[in-house]
Amino acid sequence: MSKGYRINASTGIHKGDRDYQQDQVILLTHARVSGCVLGVVADGMGGRSGGRKASDQVMMTARQLFERYAPETDDATSALVQLVQEAHTVIRLTAISAEQEPHSTIAAFLINAGGDCHWAHSGDSRIYHYHGDKLVKRTSDHSYVQTLVDRGELTEEQANVHPKSNILMGCLGTEQDPPVSTHFIPKLRAGDVLMACSDGVWHYFNSEEMGSALAALSAREATEFLIEKARSRAHGGGDNLSLVVVKLEPLD
Repeated sequence: MSKGYRINASTGIHKGDRDYQQDQVILLTHARVSGCVLGVVADGMGGRSGGRKASDQVMMTARQLFERYAPETDDATSALVQLVQEAHTVIRLTAISAEQEPHSTIAAFLINAGGDCHWAHSGDSRIYHYHGDKLVKRTSDHSYVQTLVDRGELTEEQANVHPKSNILMGCLGTEQDPPVSTHFIPKLRAGDVLMACSDGVWHYFNSEEMGSALAALSAREATEFLIEKARSRAHGGGDNLSLVVVKLEPLD
């Protein structure tokens, strides 16, 4: 563990206005290595229980892989890509035995004790990296509207209210292999914040609002505030919400 920070972390989950909770979130600390942490959000889709089954399988796969993960020797990015591929395979296998079409997004970040951080995602669940209240980087969705934003045909704001904003270009459990995007942060430092969340959360905020909440509040308060605010902004039509927040606080 670097001497520079301590980890303040929290998860939050809410059913929103949906009948079923299909999101799942976990935050795991490594059994042997202090300061090694895995955060995962999965937004399940498909039928009543299909989506929940898919996000459950993402979590189960994450737990199994993290138990086997050896921070001293294993490559973290490879481990996360393996998590995406294995979870995808497990979801595909259950889809064969069930009528539903279980699919899921995934957004996962892994912080090693040395302070390096790796992330991987598939679908439109996001990971944000802030320093203080300033956005350093966020993931780019595997979605139809994101391709329009990338081509300069839509702004971020227009994409958020676009009627096809929920159409994914790929995720776990489909017939095609899932797209996987990865990112590496060589060294986290005190003042950094990482957040993974489903679209039920990020849909209702711009990055400045999110940054000021994450900077001003503790991890627990920030998760509660963001869920509460998203709930009120959804006006009774809100999706499932899930998020995991990790704040690196200075030791002094």
